[in-house]
Amino acid sequence: MNDKTKWVYGFGDGGAEGDASLKNLLGGKGANLAEMASLGLPVPPGFTLTTDVCSAFYANDRQYPEGLKSDVDAALKRVGQSVGMTFGDRDKPLLVSVRSGARASMPGMMDTVLNLGLTDDTVEGLAKLSGDPRFAYDSYRRFIQMYSDVVLELDHHAFEELLETYKEERDYFLDTEMKADDWKTVIAGYKKIVEEQLGRPFPQDPEEQLWGAIDAVFGSWRNDRANTYRRLHHIPESWGTAVNVQAMVFGNMGDTSATGVAFTRDPSTGDNHYYGEFLINAQGEDVVAGIRTPQTLTKRAREAQGEDAPSMEEAMPDAYLELVKVFEKLERHYRDMQDIEFTIQDKKLWMLQTRNGKRTAKAALKIAVDMCTEGLIKEEEAVNRVDPHSLDQLLHPSLDPDAPRDQVLTGLPASPGAASGEVVFNSDEAERLAQEGKAVILVRVETSPEDIHGMHAAKGIVTARGGMTSHAAVVARGMGRPCVCGAGDLKIDKSETFFTVAGRKIEKGETVTIDGAAGKVFAGAVPTVQPELSGDFAQLMVWADKVRRMGVRANAETPHDAQTARDFGAEGIGLCRTEHMFFEADRIVAVREMILAEDKKGREAALSKLLPMQRSDFEALFRVMTGLPVTIRLLDPPLHEFLPHSDEEIEQVANASGMNADALKDRAHKLKEFNPMLGHRGCRLGVSYPEIYEMQVRAIMEAACNIKKETGEEITPEIMVPLVAKREELAILKKRIDDVSIAVLKENNVKLDYLVGTMIELPRAALTADEIAHEAEFFSFGTNDLTQTTFGLSRDDSASFLPDYMRHGVFERDPFVTIDREGVGALVKIAAEKGRKTRPGIKLGICGEHGGDPDSIHFVESAGLDYVSCSPYRTPIARLAAAQAKLAN
Repeated sequence: MNDKTKWVYGFGDGGAEGDASLKNLLGGKGANLAEMASLGLPVPPGFTLTTDVCSAFYANDRQYPEGLKSDVDAALKRVGQSVGMTFGDRDKPLLVSVRSGARASMPGMMDTVLNLGLTDDTVEGLAKLSGDPRFAYDSYRRFIQMYSDVVLELDHHAFEELLETYKEERDYFLDTEMKADDWKTVIAGYKKIVEEQLGRPFPQDPEEQLWGAIDAVFGSWRNDRANTYRRLHHIPESWGTAVNVQAMVFGNMGDTSATGVAFTRDPSTGDNHYYGEFLINAQGEDVVAGIRTPQTLTKRAREAQGEDAPSMEEAMPDAYLELVKVFEKLERHYRDMQDIEFTIQDKKLWMLQTRNGKRTAKAALKIAVDMCTEGLIKEEEAVNRVDPHSLDQLLHPSLDPDAPRDQVLTGLPASPGAASGEVVFNSDEAERLAQEGKAVILVRVETSPEDIHGMHAAKGIVTARGGMTSHAAVVARGMGRPCVCGAGDLKIDKSETFFTVAGRKIEKGETVTIDGAAGKVFAGAVPTVQPELSGDFAQLMVWADKVRRMGVRANAETPHDAQTARDFGAEGIGLCRTEHMFFEADRIVAVREMILAEDKKGREAALSKLLPMQRSDFEALFRVMTGLPVTIRLLDPPLHEFLPHSDEEIEQVANASGMNADALKDRAHKLKEFNPMLGHRGCRLGVSYPEIYEMQVRAIMEAACNIKKETGEEITPEIMVPLVAKREELAILKKRIDDVSIAVLKENNVKLDYLVGTMIELPRAALTADEIAHEAEFFSFGTNDLTQTTFGLSRDDSASFLPDYMRHGVFERDPFVTIDREGVGALVKIAAEKGRKTRPGIKLGICGEHGGDPDSIHFVESAGLDYVSCSPYRTPIARLAAAQAKLAN
């Protein structure tokens, strides 16, 4: 770094050295504090250590860049002058908060220290200055507790236990009942714990305290919970965090002071109503940590929730009106729903943070559509405002309103959605059981950032404490997990083997169902119903479809899946896997008979049983998808998937075929392969046993003729040959496909268009696509197998070690979830370019799992392919992602 690098940016007093455009350098919190200060909002003065400091800190073995200390000293002096205090001064002590602020919001994942600068000396100055010794000593004990946890890394339970015991012995219920002398006694106890655990006294030098806190915040960028959160939300480690140091304002200065968290619209529903919570005589941590149950912001919310405690609108009307003006100003300025933290110190309002608020998918849709209607944003911006991944929350079921239910618990409706699962009380266990394929509901007194892995693993979350802005609520909404918070009647036994509600006992492992939208928990599994996708959802999709270039098809084999896809706006079927049709009980015997037949005659006998079944399958698909293209992949699976394994299965085939059971067993043994995924499958089967593909093509074409006659609509079958590596394979099979198709059309006296193409799923096929395109009228990239064959990785077996690769940074993402652009993506681009060179009008699509992944869809758009195909439920996700990809390009 050169000498001119600016490491520290100041803000406050109606101005700032940075603004919102410097988010990458100042982090989200620092950039928005600077922006609010420039807008003339009441922001306590402070300064930001940039994300460049974080990068330098880690690059230089946790040492700070030269000159940083003098920059911080100068900035601290300016803050002190602004508020008329001095850091470390015994009579007029400046106290500060030290908070993290990454460029992407990571609620609760990194560390914060409040009330920094308090010592045995300065606490007396604060007591005199404020005229309230109780407040001063309450602030000091909070600081010792927080600093010991965050910076000194001491066991926080010891402090909590001391405080709880002290309160119990004196019959105190709330912290606010404690007097100044009580806090002095607790502080003495806290300092003793520090000395015992640390081997030295609690630091009394404010300078040492400050750098300890700055170290801790930068250090927390790489703590376990932050690493997990970044992995789940695809936030690069290289971004780093900024650190914000800000003059303290106090919400715990008695009954004219308060602290709160608010949203300019409802983050659960998107309704245009102010939403939030506050606590009188408290600090910000009290609201988000769920230690005291907060009060509502508005009278309307209080009445809706049936609360008795007055809302902020009623208890502090002047401050509330000032806050409303700030809401309006910030929402107009940022043109998005804001999540705001504020403090009222002795009736004066101070803004501590604003950021674009995390919201549910339902709320995101409503806010985007409403803001567009209100003229705040344009249609294209509305399309970009909704995260395609989040639509998953809307495309899944809610509780059936007519189903019987046995309610055991009520709490706050913190994050919508319905989920059933077995009760677990611990995040590690939730993760372990989820890996075993079990559905779990995580039940906790309150969640902390350490629970992030358990919350992600669970189908839903229930907490006894905390409000609608507690850690559990915010994180659950961001993840799309249903969540019920603040269920005060919930009592979890210390053994963590059961919980009770009003005498009723629910054991660990019992199934419960949660309704996050209603804030209710029911015993047992409650049936669910499919979502209604109208209103805001339909409107946003209209805007998205206007913008996108790529088509969106679905992967479907059954009429039900095809209808679901069509209802979700699919423009055809991009992949019908015919082998999936063969696994039904009435067909598998005939398929086994065909595979185990010793000669062509035996195979044809078995195929004649399968032909009418296949024909009716295709008729059902064509009927649902009339007027839209349907891509049908000819039989592809490794033979081992169909071979009989037990004596009973061999006996069934023997009875059906008239063959000897021992001969069948011997034949099955001979057909076993060492590496079936690279064995006798796909087009190789068609070359060896052409009668299999001939039967399938006849079934496809007869079905197409029948449905064309029945409906009068155009039917366009696209027949896809799998696993082609050489042009010659496709040439052999294409001739047979054409011969059968022409014969069927002649027999039925029907004219219809059909295409013959191939799946590009082998590196050789991609590299020689110009040759293959002489035969193929379309390419569909089977990126699941293309990823397997490019990496030499088995999709079925790699799950056991891929997490290690992600942890070590070998892979940023699972390559089976998000396409590997450098390797697999390069092959796709080569094949597209070469294919178009030979056949300029060749149709190009992608039908692996990547077709429903928004990040992969951005790549597909940049590669210029014609369409993506994905699972039916992901069709809307793909439509929105395709629109956003077009806007981005």
